[in-house]
Amino acid sequence: MLNVAPETLIVRSEMPLKARPVEEHTFASHDGTELFYRKWPALTGKAKGAILLFHRGHEHGGRMAHIPDELGLDGFAFYAWDARSHGRSPGLRGYSASFSASVRDVDRFVKHVQEIDGFAIEDIAVVAQSVGAVLAATWVHDYAPKIRALVLAAPAFDVRLYVPFARAGISLWQKLKGTFFVNSYVKARFLTHDARRIASFEADPLITRPIASNILLELYEQASRVVKDARAITVPTQLLISGSDFVVRQEPQHAFFVNLGSAIKERRVLPGFYHDTLGEKDRAQAFGLIRGFLDARFARPAAPVDLLQADKAGHTRDESDHLATPLARFSPAGLYWAMNRLSIRIAARFSDGIATGVATGFDSGSTLDYVYRNEEKGFGPLGRLIDRMFLEAIGWRGIRCRKQHIEASIADALSRLAAEKQPAAVLDIAAGHGRYVLDAVAAAGKPASIRLQDYSTANVEAGRKAIRERGLEGLASFHLGDAFDGDAIAAIEPRPNLAIVSGLYELFSDNTLVARSLDGLARAMPRGGLLIYTNQPWHPQLEMIARSLTSHRGGNAWVMRRRTQGEMDQLVEAAGFRKIDQRIDEWGIFTVSLAERV
Repeated sequence: MLNVAPETLIVRSEMPLKARPVEEHTFASHDGTELFYRKWPALTGKAKGAILLFHRGHEHGGRMAHIPDELGLDGFAFYAWDARSHGRSPGLRGYSASFSASVRDVDRFVKHVQEIDGFAIEDIAVVAQSVGAVLAATWVHDYAPKIRALVLAAPAFDVRLYVPFARAGISLWQKLKGTFFVNSYVKARFLTHDARRIASFEADPLITRPIASNILLELYEQASRVVKDARAITVPTQLLISGSDFVVRQEPQHAFFVNLGSAIKERRVLPGFYHDTLGEKDRAQAFGLIRGFLDARFARPAAPVDLLQADKAGHTRDESDHLATPLARFSPAGLYWAMNRLSIRIAARFSDGIATGVATGFDSGSTLDYVYRNEEKGFGPLGRLIDRMFLEAIGWRGIRCRKQHIEASIADALSRLAAEKQPAAVLDIAAGHGRYVLDAVAAAGKPASIRLQDYSTANVEAGRKAIRERGLEGLASFHLGDAFDGDAIAAIEPRPNLAIVSGLYELFSDNTLVARSLDGLARAMPRGGLLIYTNQPWHPQLEMIARSLTSHRGGNAWVMRRRTQGEMDQLVEAAGFRKIDQRIDEWGIFTVSLAERV
């Protein structure tokens, strides 16, 4: 491991004096860490919007301090953070628990700005550069915020490492030795032609040279996911590409732009610019483009793209239709997936988990309960090995992470209700075996009542057994019920003020069904009630699942239609809820959101 500074140096960078006054603050992120940021208030009194700045990797918000003056948008307040473990924010230099944890930092920062200064999300724009641009793009993709505009300058979708097989070597070494640190090779003279910027970079004691190996590898993985699935991003987006960038490759930037789902999008290539687009010698050219783009966006009301009909026409509908189309039996692809299905049938003779999936459907409550238990079982050592490989599939790891996030969200919701002195009446309309709800209650404290429901008699019986085993008969009950019967849900007594829908809507493509279910929940719940809902905006194994695994619905192929987070949030909002928090796993597969009945 390379030597790195254990804590932040509390030293100010030598930056030129600015005309616009600057304030220094901190905010508490999702794990309680106090992250540092700067604020430049609007020069015209009440700000008509907020512009949030996200710096390059290795740098900090102080190196963006020239932007509020040079961009010239006097009617806007500007905010620039020091990312976790960068600049004046605490933490082991260059380290974060995961890239997704840093993306969640972005979400908490935006929420903090909203709470402190009263901005609606529609009055916020983001200007981000390099690694900061990947963080911002991932946040917009995964959390679907309805911001007014997104400006990405030289996004680091693919960092040039130059050393042959460097990425594979870093990955192998991390597997062998755990997380280690890689020092940046980039010299300041390859970032900008501006002599003052070069000198200030070289003299800046807050530059963070190392980057943790896990963050570097996850940067590639998350960037690849966002570039491929950029159709999910619908906010107005401007992309600035530096024409002579020695640090990152431009091809993924162009692919990202082509894939963008935004109705309003703009791509500008800046010839001769090095990687530090917003710190280049001729950056006035870039600022003129940004100023024109942001002025145009704020000159008219925000107009989010309507995604409520995405089940009928849209890229995820096209994707699911393609996966539902049978392959020619004797084509290479048809033969490959036929062999894959055969291997699963053979493996089911040895692995208990695969046998459960084959018997009940890989999306059944029984299979999910087996995945939650995470205990390999099978015929002999080989069977247990196959079962462990099955349980370690990335989708099942995501499922277990989703369970943890549901439990954390339930604890958060119970705490919010307790703070309002409201006895919690919990309802789960598709509980499977109910394990995650009962486990969460055991950890967070007993509510006033728990009502679990499921359409499957087998799941209801298993859930009632779990209630008895936990000694919760007087508190919890399990009922046979249809999660899409809105009228039946609306009539439930006692009226729930904490409702949970986990892993259900992901299995059904039709938005009419989901809207009916959400409408029933909205009618059942009082104002201020809380809803926990899940979504699957991404999955790296959709084709394998569709071509190889069977569903609990008649043993048919398990073909899923992904919903973008924006689509799912719009369905929830249309029913009368407002999203207030979200969690997502490190692979970007499953989200767990908390919403309030309004």
